[in-house]
Amino acid sequence: MATILVTGGTGMIGKALTKALVKLGHYIIILSRKNEERETQNISYAQWNLEQQTIDASAVQQADYIIHLAGANVGQERWTAQRKKEIVDSRVQSGQLLVKALKENKNRVKGVISMSAIGWYGTDAEGLNPKPFVEEDGADNSFLGKTCQQWEAAIAPVETLGKRLVIYRTGIVLSNEGGAYKEFKRPVQAGVASILGSGEQVVSWIHIDDMVRLLVFAIENEALKGVYNAVAPHPVTNKELVTQIGKEKGFYIPVPVPSFALKIALGEMSTEVLKSTTVSSQKIEAAGFTFQYPTIEAAVRQLK
Repeated sequence: MATILVTGGTGMIGKALTKALVKLGHYIIILSRKNEERETQNISYAQWNLEQQTIDASAVQQADYIIHLAGANVGQERWTAQRKKEIVDSRVQSGQLLVKALKENKNRVKGVISMSAIGWYGTDAEGLNPKPFVEEDGADNSFLGKTCQQWEAAIAPVETLGKRLVIYRTGIVLSNEGGAYKEFKRPVQAGVASILGSGEQVVSWIHIDDMVRLLVFAIENEALKGVYNAVAPHPVTNKELVTQIGKEKGFYIPVPVPSFALKIALGEMSTEVLKSTTVSSQKIEAAGFTFQYPTIEAAVRQLK
């Protein structure tokens, strides 16, 4: 079994991934900003510091693979100038530090699997059935588009070091443990389905279990390399998503939340909430991946 170095291992995806990798028999080293003394039979911790660009060299030297999930939560706080800098720096500095560590330390790392996001893409074209975004499409000129571009560029040099690189542009990850899904679900607990703006904006999503399976898939399939969209095959509108959650709860009243109210509450972040982005999963499916939760009905049923 492999030794896998994980950044962002204490986040929503990181926790689920670590649990899955341990179950498969792998040994996990989680990079942390704190000096963690905890250690179990299959999990240990190593320290890194992005600002100082320091990292525990022995952790890199032991690793067979690196899974890079680290990055400040995009939706956690209002996008002030300081918060936007934190969002960018956490992604760029972490990628640069991993590249630096691989350059400076003799290692056996075979592959690096890194997160990105569908924030790379812009807004759907006007009209019915817009052409889905594919991996070859250029980065949007928005804050998230530019952030994703810098994020991917920071980790890209690992390829020049002879490492296989897989980058997943991830959609909204549906999980009961955190993220956007809990926010969608919260008002439904009180019988209210909050439809954001027109509700017609398309949400490209993925179930947490499929996200974890994609990361494992990238480790186990040596032929996999390059950029892939990590989204389920069937995107839905915001209205379809929240009403499906309501149906699983048995009773709900649809309540529109006007665009202007979202703009007041969220500021610049509201552009992403109201943006329609239809993203294709065709490339990763063609590579042999089969989604366990391809439809929103199946995903919400499992998460209820």
